[in-house]
Amino acid sequence: MTVYSLYILNKAAGLIYQRDFNDGLQKLSSNDYLVFAGTFHAVHAITTRISPIPSSSGIQVLETDTFRLQCFQTVTGTKFLLISDPRQHSPDTIVRRIYELYADYVLKNPFYQMEMPVRCELFDRHITTYIRSVQ
Repeated sequence: MTVYSLYILNKAAGLIYQRDFNDGLQKLSSNDYLVFAGTFHAVHAITTRISPIPSSSGIQVLETDTFRLQCFQTVTGTKFLLISDPRQHSPDTIVRRIYELYADYVLKNPFYQMEMPVRCELFDRHITTYIRSVQ
């Protein structure tokens, strides 16, 4: 099983973190990553409105034959998008653990400004170690 990529979007659809974990992935341009973030944010917002269930949390999983996109949205509107092999065991658990690492190493960093790009070496190291342990 493989975890391919991680994206973190702020509440305004800005891409604040992107990381690939598989060397075989085709690299996108910076603009393509931003378009992906904005497009997903818009689709997520629309799905919250068209759901027949009031207070729906929007799209949480998008699954194809070749990948699975798992979305976890925090109460502040930050979205964590994990792209993995569709056979990956417990992607929802993985993305929640990544959120815990984000809270521990990014949000508790006194130099981090909310909604800004994530530049934290400790977060990167712990994410790498964790993703290797679940693959």
